[in-house]
Amino acid sequence: MGGSTAPKLVPLRRASTARMSDRLPESAGYLRTLWHYHGLSISLLALFLVSMLGQTWAGWYAYNEEQRSHQQPEATLAEYLGTGHFGEATFENWESEFLQMAFYVVLTVWLFQIGSSESKRPDVVELVDLDPRDSPRKDRAPWPVRRGGLPLRLYENSLSLAFGLLFLISLTLHATTGVHHFNQERIEHGEPPVGTWTYATSSQFWFESFQNWQSEFLSLAAMVGFTIVLRQRGSPESKPVDAPYFETSD
Repeated sequence: MGGSTAPKLVPLRRASTARMSDRLPESAGYLRTLWHYHGLSISLLALFLVSMLGQTWAGWYAYNEEQRSHQQPEATLAEYLGTGHFGEATFENWESEFLQMAFYVVLTVWLFQIGSSESKRPDVVELVDLDPRDSPRKDRAPWPVRRGGLPLRLYENSLSLAFGLLFLISLTLHATTGVHHFNQERIEHGEPPVGTWTYATSSQFWFESFQNWQSEFLSLAAMVGFTIVLRQRGSPESKPVDAPYFETSD
């Protein structure tokens, strides 16, 4: 007799998490409550703004240094924001970030890494795998789940679709802004300017893209691999400190 295949475990839908009163006192005011529940988003947006200001300020100075070296007029900060130098540097980075996240969201649907907190468990049907059409809590679900049909079909893939759309927008802006910087360099070398399509199909454009893409995929691979053996107590991106190496986080 052939051995029977063990059925996959199907987890129950997640129960409501009990409030940890020691983390947020009942007497907490509005600002403390806001920070408690949204501190991660606020911190990341603040870091983005600080970094964006740093890039803009440093890029403006670098651009004007280049202008002076070619006996060209310097740009004001407002003028610099409309240059290809600023646009190309900004959007080629955004492009790679959104591509990274789009791939990561889609790949983690189908692929596994045993022992990594970034992966689903290979032999378990997880909560995220369950069909929302069978949800016993549709009355509390988002509108597309209650509506069903095409709205639900789009909603259940909306995260990857959003990142994919942002990637395409950033890729387009990389091409339409970068062509100005590309042409400026061509003119300085006595060559005629080219159109956006020519730039977007040039080796320069794809060099700018791939040099960012490879670093993003490397960082994702490092994250997946490091979480097998390394830990950070208190972070949801890590397994519990005492978890065995090849126990995949639930």
